[in-house]
Amino acid sequence: MHFLLYLCHDFEIMTYNWNIRCLTAVEQETQQHLERELNISSAAARMLVVRGIQTADEARAFVRPSLDKLHDPFLMKDMDKAVERLHQAITQGEKILIYGDYDVDGTTAVALMYRFLDKVIQEQGTTSQDIIDYYIPDRYTEGYGVSTQGIDYAAANGCGLIITLDCGIKAVEKVAYAASKGIDVIVCDHHTPSDELPSAVAVLNMKRSDCPYPYKDLSGCGVGFKLAQAYTQRYLIEAKGNEAIRLSGERLLPLLQLLAMSIASDIVPITGENRILAHFGIQQLNKAPFTGLSAIMQVASIEAKTLTINDLVYKIGPRINACGRMKSGRAAVELLLTDDPDFARQQAEEVNHHNEDRRDCDTETTKEALQQLQDDPTFANRRSTVVYAPHWHKGVVGIVASRLTETYYRPTIVLTAGEDGIISGSARSVGGFDIYAAIDSCLDLLTNFGGHKYAAGLSMHIDNLPAFCERFEHYVATHIREDQLQPTLQIEAELQLSDITKQFYNVLRHLEPFGPGNPRPLFVSRRLINHRDTRAVGKEREHLRLDVTDRLNAITGIAFGRADMAEYIQNGNPVDICYELNENTFNHYTTIQMMVQDIIPCSVN
Repeated sequence: MHFLLYLCHDFEIMTYNWNIRCLTAVEQETQQHLERELNISSAAARMLVVRGIQTADEARAFVRPSLDKLHDPFLMKDMDKAVERLHQAITQGEKILIYGDYDVDGTTAVALMYRFLDKVIQEQGTTSQDIIDYYIPDRYTEGYGVSTQGIDYAAANGCGLIITLDCGIKAVEKVAYAASKGIDVIVCDHHTPSDELPSAVAVLNMKRSDCPYPYKDLSGCGVGFKLAQAYTQRYLIEAKGNEAIRLSGERLLPLLQLLAMSIASDIVPITGENRILAHFGIQQLNKAPFTGLSAIMQVASIEAKTLTINDLVYKIGPRINACGRMKSGRAAVELLLTDDPDFARQQAEEVNHHNEDRRDCDTETTKEALQQLQDDPTFANRRSTVVYAPHWHKGVVGIVASRLTETYYRPTIVLTAGEDGIISGSARSVGGFDIYAAIDSCLDLLTNFGGHKYAAGLSMHIDNLPAFCERFEHYVATHIREDQLQPTLQIEAELQLSDITKQFYNVLRHLEPFGPGNPRPLFVSRRLINHRDTRAVGKEREHLRLDVTDRLNAITGIAFGRADMAEYIQNGNPVDICYELNENTFNHYTTIQMMVQDIIPCSVN
């Protein structure tokens, strides 16, 4: 175990605690069994065991996700009520407002529900534009969640039903306000509920204490999908049981590309149902993407039929998010709904510009926040980070909070000014620490608050900021463990370079999609030395191109920001390397290479 932090070439280089997964005696027996039954290498069998797989049949099911394994949506509390109220609205021609948050989860959920209802209504021979509408609140004038303005919009446009997506679980007063205007509400949310639920027609949230739904980690868009699946099973297909689940899934298959974006971008666990939904969603994106998504894939330079979960996380998701951050989330929904290639191309370019503006803004804000911390003489002794500046753009505070967490590895909150003395912002946590509970301990100081264990949004009056900082710091300092203040690399296995074969990589590839709950495997190989061509690369020679060997086999790789190790390795000194594996294609020749996460002289570890 080791922990180092130092500066080199203007890169802050952090090395980590290494925690190498050890197999129990029982797991070692399972590994040997899978090795024999599946005719795979010991290293490949180990990856399956680490994921809790015990039999060959479980392994086959894991690497070949099936729609048959989706849960019955009617296991979710209030689903019967939601389906019946939705059916009533559809059959009676009642106007429906689809209301969603302005981030990727919210906008994809709105697009999914709109596309679903649009098709259902058109199949009945009715013009959908007369019945369904959608609403995305403005991040700056309305903030997160169900707003009074949104309900007023619904009332002014004659809507009798609002379906909230990725929000609404804490909208007790807003749902009551909607009822006072004669509007029913169906809540579809995945955020942590409070003790009091809204008095809605139906509250769909698998995290309700009284909800028996077996999978608790759906995204907001995922909850919306379960409503669409339930409606399909009851009213659109003639089948029961598992056959109904399978057929409803197939009927809804094109919509899963939107859900895959939600799962990837909202950082929910890619386990259980989410793994199945993400798998088939990515298939749809590579097979027949919606017009708008095809356009944004082009501006993001994603080649057709090659999209991966990483492309959703790092390329498409940020661009969709940039609409809500820099302008309006409605522009994202327009892009996700359009079937016009010319409009899609134009809108995708605009979305790309928003993302470029967002990138410039968050870079500048991060610099200012880091300077603010460096100028604070008390910061070194604190266990938490809270920064505030009135001029920071509200659309990037979440990104900046993530950047600060990566830099100092502490629970972090970044705040900026709103209206009427209210300040708001975003919180990000570190591994294992519940930042939701930490903020909840300051509830009496807040005007609004919601989120998850690792991320949250909050607002308060500016006068409460000093008291909040003090109480938040006290909670963190008395609840966080020392090991939670140091980043740890969870390493699956120590590999010999001879273990890294095409067959091994093929097994690894079938473990995708990777994400929380199913992380991309990290490996370590020890006492590697320079082979032929380890050298510094990059515009400013800041990165390290590795060509290393264990004296029997060789492999290449890239270590971003680690040119500091070039001379050490070139001089023949051995190193231990922690890395992921991916494929690199150059001049039509594909090789397996290391993507280095950490690299240390052998003597350190």
